[in-house]
Amino acid sequence: MIFLDAAATTPVRREVLEAMWPYLTGEFGNPSSHHSLGDAAATALAGARAAAAKALGCRSGEVVFTSGGTEADNLAVKGIALARRAADWHLDRVAISAVEHPAVEESARYLQRVHGFAVDVIPVDRFGQVTEEALAEVLGPRTALVSVMYANNEVGTVQPVARLAALARSCGIPFHTDAVQAAGWLPLDTAALGVDALSISGHKLGAPKGNGALFVRGRVRVEPLVHGGGQERGRRSGTENVAGAVALATALTLVRQTAPDPSSGPAADTSSGASSGLAGHVAALRDGFIDAVLSGVPGAILTGHPTERLPSVASFCFPGTSGESVLLELERQGVICSSGSACAAGLDAPSPVLLAMGIEPEVAQTAVRFSFDSTITAPQLQEAAAAVRTAVGSVRSLGV
Repeated sequence: MIFLDAAATTPVRREVLEAMWPYLTGEFGNPSSHHSLGDAAATALAGARAAAAKALGCRSGEVVFTSGGTEADNLAVKGIALARRAADWHLDRVAISAVEHPAVEESARYLQRVHGFAVDVIPVDRFGQVTEEALAEVLGPRTALVSVMYANNEVGTVQPVARLAALARSCGIPFHTDAVQAAGWLPLDTAALGVDALSISGHKLGAPKGNGALFVRGRVRVEPLVHGGGQERGRRSGTENVAGAVALATALTLVRQTAPDPSSGPAADTSSGASSGLAGHVAALRDGFIDAVLSGVPGAILTGHPTERLPSVASFCFPGTSGESVLLELERQGVICSSGSACAAGLDAPSPVLLAMGIEPEVAQTAVRFSFDSTITAPQLQEAAAAVRTAVGSVRSLGV
C-alpha cells in the first residue's frame, strides 16, 4: 500500500509513543492533585507546554491544550469574538475566508445563528488565495475577528498570513489562523507571522488523535467554551490530557528539527515551504509527481496555487470521471488517497473550496487529493502516478 492521505492523518511516531507511555501507565496522576503523583503529572504538563511554546515562538502561558484542531478553531473563533463583543457591543462581525476548514466556518455560522453576528466571507482568487485587497474590502469598525487558514487542507494553497495579519493589526483587529496543515512544513513562529491566535492538531504531526493546541497572544481575551475547574488558566476547563500534551509537544519538537528555518522571516509563509532541508526534498518529489500526472493523464487539472502550496499536497480534477470512482480504482491498485477534506466525508456535494475558486460543480466532483508525509519516496510516487494514469483511463472507459 502507498499511503497518500497524510493530510487526513499520519501514523504515530515511535518517539511520540515512548514519550507519552509513562503518563498512560505508572505516572497516571491528575496534575491538579497535591501529592507526588499529581506533582509528577503537573511537571510533565508544564514541560510539554514549554516545549510547545518554544516550537510556536511564544510564552508558555499563551499555549492552551485542546482535544484537537477542531476544538482549537472553535475556541479561537467563538472565544475571541464573544469576548470582544462583551467588551464592546458594536463588535458584531467576523471575517473568514471562503476556503476555511468546517471547524472555522461552522464556528462563524454558530455566532451568526445563535449570537447575531454577521459573517463576512473573504473571496479567494482562482488559486485559492486571499489577497490583501480582498481582506481590506471586508474589514470595518465592527469587525471582531479575522480568521484565514495558513494552508488549505484540500488543495494545499498557502496564504500570505503575515501580510494579512499585519493588515488586520493595523485596524486593531485580532487575527487567527488555522495552521493544522501547515505544521511540520511551514514556519510556526507566531511572532514572525504576527498572528494573535494559531491552531494546531497532533495527529497531523505523528501524535495520536485527540490532542491539539491553541496559541492565544497574552493580550487577547478569550471567552471559554468549556466551564468548570478553571484549568488552562481559565480558558479551557477539564482535567488535562497529560499524555496527549506530552505527545503533541514531542511531535512538535521532532518536526521543528526538520521544518523550514523561521529565521527566513515571514516571507516563508507564502512559499511552497521548499526553501531547504526536508521540506525542499518533499516539494521536489511533489513537483515530479505533479508533472507525471499532468503529462500522463489527458485533461488533468492541477488545483491550488502552482508554486505557493504545501510541499506535501498535490490535488487534481479529472474531468470525465467521478472522483469517488477514481479513488476506488486507485485503492484497488494499492494507492490510498482522498477526494478532499476527511471532515466532509460522505457528502455528495462538490467541494465548497473548489467552488470558491471558480471551478464548475461538475468538474469539482472529479477532485482527488494526494498528500504525503516526510517518508515518501520517489519510486512510490512514480508508482502512484502510473496508477493514476491507469485508474483514470479505466474509469473514463467505463463511463463512471
